[in-house]
Amino acid sequence: MAGGENVFLFVPNLIGYARLALAAAAFSLMPRQPGPAAACYALSGLLDAVDGHAARLLGQGSRLGAMLDMLTDRLATMCLLVNLALLYPAAAPLFQLSMALDVASHWLHMHWGGAWERGGDVCPMVEHDLGGVP
Repeated sequence: MAGGENVFLFVPNLIGYARLALAAAAFSLMPRQPGPAAACYALSGLLDAVDGHAARLLGQGSRLGAMLDMLTDRLATMCLLVNLALLYPAAAPLFQLSMALDVASHWLHMHWGGAWERGGDVCPMVEHDLGGVP
């Protein structure tokens, strides 16, 4: 990757923008037209597999792309679970629990997951806050 390239126009990021648009369309269609909403949601999910392959194939991996991918995944999941909670109010607490677990697991992965890869046994943020005491 050359230093002068515009990361916002990388092919995987363009795919990510399309995923965001499809997820937004799915979210807006869910209450009224579940068929087209499911199609938009499914296409967004299929493009999730494509963007990573495109990034590796084209050598266009970026922090922006990784963040966009994860954020789109989380937003699409949240939108689906919110709509399911509206459709099935009796199961809303289960959908809320699923949302909380999804966000918490990804937060832990982002903030703690790399600690073991770096050879440490505690998150650097926590290590700093605790003065180096795990």
